[in-house]
Amino acid sequence: MNVLVTGGGGYIGSHMVWELVERGEKVVVLDDLSTGFDWTVAPQADLIIGDVGDRVLLDRIFRTREIDIVFHFAGSVVVPDSVADPLGYYLNNTAKSRELLAAAISNRVPNFVFSSTAAVYGIPASVPVFEDAPLDPLSPYGASKAMTERMLADAARAYDFRYVALRYFNVAGADPRGRTGQATRGATHLVKVAIEAATGQRDHVAVFGTDYPTGDGTGVRDFIHVTDLVKAHGAALDHLRAGGDSLVLNCGYGRGYSVLEVLDAVQRVSGATLDVRPRARRAGDIPVMVAGAEKVRRILGWQPRYDDIEVIVEHALAWERLLMRRAAA
Repeated sequence: MNVLVTGGGGYIGSHMVWELVERGEKVVVLDDLSTGFDWTVAPQADLIIGDVGDRVLLDRIFRTREIDIVFHFAGSVVVPDSVADPLGYYLNNTAKSRELLAAAISNRVPNFVFSSTAAVYGIPASVPVFEDAPLDPLSPYGASKAMTERMLADAARAYDFRYVALRYFNVAGADPRGRTGQATRGATHLVKVAIEAATGQRDHVAVFGTDYPTGDGTGVRDFIHVTDLVKAHGAALDHLRAGGDSLVLNCGYGRGYSVLEVLDAVQRVSGATLDVRPRARRAGDIPVMVAGAEKVRRILGWQPRYDDIEVIVEHALAWERLLMRRAAA
């Protein structure tokens, strides 16, 4: 059987492809390469360039490739952009996910792993936030993911179909072996932005919001290493293939770092001094978001290896330097 990875040329998706290849899986990647890159895809995978919402293409893939599980990473992920372009986000993240889900079920693909987000919670009533907390997304990005989660739940009740939805907290870092990492131009992830500033590719780091009710006034997030995250996906694969029930699970470490703490870690690891400039809060941002992550450990047996902000920064910095050498070659 084969595994289909949508968005497999992107940041998290490309890490997942390498993980699956190492597990001995036969991997088919579907990516339009609008934000991903063909050179980050493991060469052992079969890359198909196309749109995840193209039903004709999807049916052909499912009919000819004997897919038994889908990992769905394709989509748009920038919260402020979703506020500015909500319909674009509902198209990419919800409508196209519906086409993918319908094609999978029509072609009797029984298993599905979905890339969701902690943004579905909005501002939680208490921290850490657990999976049974009410969903109240503040942004179209979070709402688009919550809608897809609802489609998955309804489909699982109606059809012979099971899924795992993994709600990511803040994903950062890069493959420790330097095979892939965050390469998207104009990325907005804090660690990526700070690393680019530390390596001279940006002249400053903007801090959006310094008046939050936190220890230093900046937002607090639970940063998870991308390699640990894809290991959780591998555990979800094992769970579904063993006949496990559908699940919704948080993916984080259960510890938060403020924006300024992350910037301090980047300065310590890189040896650079960052030009940090305060800015007003952005629409859709949340003051504090930390995972209640016991369930993923208990049910899937997931054990993270890289729960250290400096290790996350070290791997991100090594990847950034590799990108710079690649660009200069």
